[in-house]
Amino acid sequence: MSGAGLRQILNRFYRTYDFRKRLLLDPIELPHQFKHARDIEIAGFLASSLAYGKVDLFKPVIAKILSIMGKSPHDFLTNFVITRHARLFQGIRYRFNKNEDILCLLYMLNATLKKEGALETAFMRHYQEGDENIGNALSGLIGELLSVNTAKIYGRNIRPAGLMQFFPSPADGSTCKRQNLFLRWMARDRDIDFGIWRGIPKHKLVIPLDTHIMKISQCLGFTKRRTADWKTAVEITESLKQLDPDDPLKYDFALCHHGISGLCKGIRGDVCGECVFREHRSFG
Repeated sequence: MSGAGLRQILNRFYRTYDFRKRLLLDPIELPHQFKHARDIEIAGFLASSLAYGKVDLFKPVIAKILSIMGKSPHDFLTNFVITRHARLFQGIRYRFNKNEDILCLLYMLNATLKKEGALETAFMRHYQEGDENIGNALSGLIGELLSVNTAKIYGRNIRPAGLMQFFPSPADGSTCKRQNLFLRWMARDRDIDFGIWRGIPKHKLVIPLDTHIMKISQCLGFTKRRTADWKTAVEITESLKQLDPDDPLKYDFALCHHGISGLCKGIRGDVCGECVFREHRSFG
């Protein structure tokens, strides 16, 4: 694989990418409605937590939750009282997440905000400059959220599957696609990302790994692994660092678009002859 040639193609995709159009098709559109950093991080965490399945199905759920919170999601959750506010969210659910699971997510955020003041503070308490990437800090943040006693929501201190679906962790080997998406939003200061968490270098981020990026990354030799997990996400990110050591996740847009468009199937086929990456494929 010619690194220079592949870098040139990906950089061209990046330069010509329509980020404004992407904004309208992406959950990041919702936190873009807010101006203050603390509101953006809360809206971003909620949006990324529910960002699975079809966009036109999860965005209305996120929008409804945020509309109930009003102009400042941060202030709303800081002052959240389950006995007073639960009724406002009655009936809101999404796929694997029952109404109680969504209420518990809000309750956990409330407990963390009362303790730390901001999600950034909670995350950075677990972050060390010497860490290879944000994995340890993310595991720490997830552990802190899950340490909250859930008895006020479920009647006893349990963590059912619908709640745990919000909290995959690198410690469990998950790709943590939605959490890495959230951290990209918070740390990158370019394109449609916010860059409001300034303590995390862009090269410490890990790519939000989905099926599209997995397939094209295998095709281009960014990874030889067959399992989509945390190690694979890190390996792909390390490969992208060879193309841009400072901001490897800028290629997330180009790779994801190439997969979503159907141009890359991740296997050798008829479309490969017309693929712009055909000279850089890692298979015959």
